Amino acid sequence: MTAQPNVVVVDDDVAVAALHERFVVAHGRFHVAAVAHTGPLALEEIRRIRPDLVLLDFYLPGLSGLELLRELRAGGGQQPEVIAVTAARDVESVRQARAAGVRHYLVKPFGPAQLHDRLDEILLERSVLERSPASAHLDQSSIDALLAGASRRPTPLPKGLSAETLAAVDRAVPPDGQRSATEIGESVGISRVAARRYLEHLASIGRVERSLDYATAGRPSVRYRASRAARS
Repeated sequence: MTAQPNVVVVDDDVAVAALHERFVVAHGRFHVAAVAHTGPLALEEIRRIRPDLVLLDFYLPGLSGLELLRELRAGGGQQPEVIAVTAARDVESVRQARAAGVRHYLVKPFGPAQLHDRLDEILLERSVLERSPASAHLDQSSIDALLAGASRRPTPLPKGLSAETLAAVDRAVPPDGQRSATEIGESVGISRVAARRYLEHLASIGRVERSLDYATAGRPSVRYRASRAARS
């Protein structure tokens, strides 16, 4: 089983930090590795843990969130994904956040659903990257998903589909060979009908190829595999 992405929650308000930690835990697919309430401690924890994601407040004692981001970038190496969680809504703060590489920005106060939407997007992005070798050529829809930032949200999913389940179905589609909607649904833990809806959506954005299997009795069955762009 793939390890859950590690998260560091950073906020100077102890109660708010605890609330955001509960939001992350409730999502169920991320692990909170540390909580920090000052800029220097947050920087120390991030360097120690090397998390996949940081929920970062900007107003921190000792070192602001933006200063912390600059310190991390100056240090080089793998940079964590950052969701800015802040009361700052002025144009200059947003501009500086984008310049520092922040692609997800939540203005306080916000509810769990808003954060979970961002977490789902990050999971889907990770799925695209993990399925594709560094030398792979991505199709336009995959590039759009990876580069979607604060200025442009990804195309909304069809009603009834979740980004989290879509990422799981995407991972279950084999790069070699083919599987049916029933087989993929069983591996993900959803029904055949639900799996087919997700698979058809993946086919519509170029992630999956579909073909008909005439070897079965009765009507031919639909089989799915990763598209050429997804596996190249």
